[in-house]
Amino acid sequence: MITRAQLNDARRKAARMLSRAGIVITPEERRKIEVADFGLGDLANSGLEIVVYVNVRPYCAKELVLFPRQTCPQHRHPPAGRAPGKRETFRCRSGEVYLYVPGKPAARPHARPPRGRERWYTCRHEIALKPGRQYTIPPNTPHWFRAGSRGAIVSEFSSTSRDDCDIFLDPAISRTTRVR
Repeated sequence: MITRAQLNDARRKAARMLSRAGIVITPEERRKIEVADFGLGDLANSGLEIVVYVNVRPYCAKELVLFPRQTCPQHRHPPAGRAPGKRETFRCRSGEVYLYVPGKPAARPHARPPRGRERWYTCRHEIALKPGRQYTIPPNTPHWFRAGSRGAIVSEFSSTSRDDCDIFLDPAISRTTRVR
């Protein structure tokens, strides 16, 4: 749970980061920036700010804004109905982001899971994305990601996004942000 002040502050910070990166959003998009704290109440460490441009069948386009060292917890996008699950391509626009997927563990990872939540982060294969680099995550693939020390902006291009279907490893996580 976050306060109204935290929500508004996160929206302002995300809008400033987008502007600095030369990414123009409309006033309406600015007002609708989603602030996800994943129900953990620790936005500085576990969170994500999202601008949704379009989310229809069969595609979705978003900007994912991560503050310095902010982490999106490990999750996967499982099949939903006849859909195989969300396939997403992340393209780094600014800063750097470290994406973790199944595979050979990184010898010297650039990022660590948030303190006290380590057991819910099992993916250790690191993919470092800097501006202009991209990576596609197949449907139903566990993954998590964390921004570098300057934060990051990632454009997400995917099949239809169904946040209500996402499965997080950490049972304490709620995809719906509650504001008090």
